[in-house]
Formats: sequence, structure tokens, C-alpha cells
Amino acid sequence: MSSFFPNDLLGFWSEWVRPSAGLPTVLWSLLLATAAAAGHLVQRYIGLPKVVGYSLVGTIVGFAGFEGAIWPLRGISLFLVELGVAIVLFEAGGRLPLRWFRHNPRVLVQSLLEATLTYFGVYWVLRWLGVDDAAANPIALIAIVASPAVLTRVVIDTRASGPVTERAMTLATLNTFYALALGYAQAGLIEHSPLGMLQRLYPVAVVLGLSFVVGALMALSLRSALRVMSPSSENTSILLLAIIAAGAATVAHLGGSAPLAALIGGVLLKALHPKPWAWPRQLGTAASLLTMLMFVLVSVVAAQADWTLPVAGLVLALIGVRAVAKIAGVAIANPGSGASWKQALWVGCAMSPLSSIALLIASTLVAASPARGMMITGIALPAILLMEVLGAVLATVAIYAAGESSRPWKPEAFSVTEDTQR
Repeated sequence: MSSFFPNDLLGFWSEWVRPSAGLPTVLWSLLLATAAAAGHLVQRYIGLPKVVGYSLVGTIVGFAGFEGAIWPLRGISLFLVELGVAIVLFEAGGRLPLRWFRHNPRVLVQSLLEATLTYFGVYWVLRWLGVDDAAANPIALIAIVASPAVLTRVVIDTRASGPVTERAMTLATLNTFYALALGYAQAGLIEHSPLGMLQRLYPVAVVLGLSFVVGALMALSLRSALRVMSPSSENTSILLLAIIAAGAATVAHLGGSAPLAALIGGVLLKALHPKPWAWPRQLGTAASLLTMLMFVLVSVVAAQADWTLPVAGLVLALIGVRAVAKIAGVAIANPGSGASWKQALWVGCAMSPLSSIALLIASTLVAASPARGMMITGIALPAILLMEVLGAVLATVAIYAAGESSRPWKPEAFSVTEDTQR
């Protein structure tokens, strides 16, 4: 009787249990809950942005061997990262001050010089350290990016506003544009023999063309909706998210870049609808969830790289040269840009973060050339992981040093204690 009871109970239970989303869904739900709590605690007790907590949780889980994300990204994980990046870049594109460039073209010069110095600086250092050209060139393209996603979270958590904040966001958005166009085009050429200039430019034109068409359709759809719908409406928020998701999936299927299409769509919507409009409040929670998932997923994937001492030396050299190149590029073109030398220094520091966009470009390159993927992955993933966390800290330091945060850099827990005592 005692031996029969467990078997009978198990048989009854197997009939009672209903199929669900499965154990991976449970694990990811618990992981996101932990990341949300960690982000809150990091901001409350250390005074750092929440993204640091998200990344640390993903890093710990990734080092522990969590297999919830496959490299290179594909399937639902790839789409979720693309969607999270697309939402961030659509908003960033909608805030890109195109009229500012007309009155202050020096900002464009800063952007181009900073991106150029970053690319060639990283490329030459990697080649000098013995990295093959097949890996040095893609990694140098990835290094151009300064993550608007991390910067946006830092700005929100520090409640920052001012010339350094605005210029850092603008330059980060512009160099993201360059890196996405060149990175996705490079993925189409990576397995080909040396080509001429026109043959190299053709994939760039294809990526830009497809992304522009889809971005324009997204902008026109939203512009039409805004004629009859309130920007603060809940239905407008759902429509906005749905159009961005549909555009991201469509352009990725056609061979373009989902983040680039979203960025172009935001820029075009701003041109078609110049009236100031707030990012829908109802979209805040959904966008925050996707952003948190994106940061956790990036750190989980990046932590799976092979960490060795020679790789550590290459990564540190890459990070150092990249930081110097970004600061130098902004500073050299600073005269006449309307910013002081001190502000130029803090703008360069604020452009340190690497995150999801760099990971997407790396994943695209690795998927296009599995043979070269190990070389690219071995250097790119550790650099992305380190600069997602350290870059957020440096950006926070830059914003506070520039005096543009309306929140004092003091952990909230201690501020609450002092207020209570008073």
C-alpha cells in the first residue's frame, strides 16, 4: 500500500498538471524580479543608476552558467533585444535636434571626428597587439557605439538636464547611426574576398535604403494616428509599441536594420510633427520592462565569453584607447561648438557605455561568419560586459561633475534617514 501510494499520486498529478510556458519562462521571470530588486537597492544604497544592478544580476547568472540565452542571438531573444533597442532609438531619434545642426554644424564635426578616431584608434591598437584584421575591423566598428540605452537610463535616474547631457545623447545617437549602417553592411561582406569601393558601398546603401523606407512608413503611420489620437492616450501608447514592433520585425526580415529603422522613424516623425510631444506615460512600464530585460540579457550573454589573461589585456587596451579617442574627438572639434573645454571632457566621458546595440552588431557579424565569430566574440563580449557596468558609472560621474543632475549624489536610504531625523 505504501509503495502504491506515491505512484498513484504521481499518476494523478501528471494528469492534473496543465501545459504552461515552461521552466525557462519561470526562470526568466524570477531573474527579472531579482534584477528589478537589485536595481532598486543599487540606487537606494549606493546612489548608482538602476542599470548597474540589472547588469550585475545578469553577469552573476551568466557566470553561473545560466543557459537561457544562446549566442549568437536568434529567435525570440534576438527579437526582444531588437525591440528594446528600437524603442530606445525611436525616442532618441525623436529628440535629435536637427535644427541645432544647421545653426551649430560643429556638433556634426565632433560626431564624425570622434567616431573616426575611435575606429582607427581601436583598429590600429588591436592590429599592433597581434589581432587578425578579420577580427580587428569588426571590433573597431563595434567600439564606435556609445549606448543611448544606458545613457537614457542614467539621465532618468539622475534627473539630469543641461548642455553636457544633451550633447552626449546627441553624439551617442549619431555614432549609433554610423555603427549600425556600417556594421550591418559589414556583415554582408565579411565572407567575401577583397572588394572595390563601389562594391563595399552597395551593402551600406541597401541597409540604409531598407531602413529608411520602413522608418518612413512607421513615421507616417504614427503621424496619421497623432492627427486623431491624443499623445497621452493609452491606445496611442499601444499603437506606438505595435508599430515599432511590426517595423522592427519587417525590416529585419527584409535584410535591413531594425534599430536603424526605428532611429530614422523617430527622426522623421519629429520632422513631420514638430510640435513638442511627450513620450506616452502609459508606455513607461512596458518600455522599462523591455529595457531591463535587454540589459539583463546582454550581460547574461556577454558573461558566457571565454575569459583569459591575454583576452583581458586586449580588452583593457581596447577600452583605454576607445576612451581616449572619444574624449580627443570631442575636444579637438570643440572650438566654436558652444561648449567649454571642461564640458567637452565630461561629454567624452559620458559616451563610455557599451551595451545592447554593440551586442546586436556583434551578433550579426558572428552569425554572418561563424568561422571568424570566435575571434570577434572573444574580445567584443568581455568589452561590452565591462563597459555596460563601468560605462554607466562613468556617465554618472560625468553628469554629476558637470553639475547637471537635480538629484544630489547621495544614496536615497541615507537621505530618507536624514529627513526623518529633521
